[in-house]
Amino acid sequence: MIILAATPIGNLGDASRRLVEALENATVVAAEDTRTTVRLLAGLKIENRPRLIALHDHNERDRAGELVAIAQTEDVLVLSDAGMPTVSDPGFHLVEAAALAGVTVTALPGPSAVITALAVAGLPTDRFSFEGFLPRKPSERRQTLHALADERRTMVFFESPNRLAASLHDMAGEAAFGPTRRVVVCRELTKMFEEVKRGTAHELALWADPGVRGEICVVVEGAPERIVDAEEGIRQVRALVAGGMRVKEAAAEVAEATGMSKRDLYQAAIEKPAAPKP
Repeated sequence: MIILAATPIGNLGDASRRLVEALENATVVAAEDTRTTVRLLAGLKIENRPRLIALHDHNERDRAGELVAIAQTEDVLVLSDAGMPTVSDPGFHLVEAAALAGVTVTALPGPSAVITALAVAGLPTDRFSFEGFLPRKPSERRQTLHALADERRTMVFFESPNRLAASLHDMAGEAAFGPTRRVVVCRELTKMFEEVKRGTAHELALWADPGVRGEICVVVEGAPERIVDAEEGIRQVRALVAGGMRVKEAAAEVAEATGMSKRDLYQAAIEKPAAPKP
């Protein structure tokens, strides 16, 4: 089978007993960086020396078939450098190939930077989305943030310390989340210099300007609920229709922007307005 194993995101003390046992008994390990795996084995005082196969972003599609073939006869332990494989790390294409081949895939749960950041941020946790790393190019990053401006769920991002300030300034822009949206920067989670910095997007952008070091997670408050009067919603639909849009498409667009019922908007829009009283 394929075994996805979560590794510590910083503190080696977070290694689970199941992870240690798996490393002690593994014969084949597919690792994002084999050097990191060697250090992990040494840090956990594990003497077993399994066969290490590099599995990273640049070779995963090519290696997936080989690893699935191996997993037909023996277990393959899959590790990323930190946290759970496949979560903004290699592993997805391997799991996809294993599923297609009928090879069992299981996981050894453990540390997760996404869940840890969400837990300590102090923002709503009932619904959230993980957005991974923002694009490196400023124009693409701003487009991505603009598309997320109305996202109601709490959002979790990974970010490079070298791009953190620029990303926070873009988040504070009026075309994205705006300067007053609540943001939490989680730095070096589970490590000696762990820091959780809370504030508005504008405040944290200024805080990050001098430079921030370490592994970074950014947690962003979801957009506030937009309350739109029913008559206003219907007016918006009819205005879009008057501009040439089909009623169904106009109702869907207004519903997405306001949270109103698409069906109700559609029905109201196709009804003839009541005749004015004499």
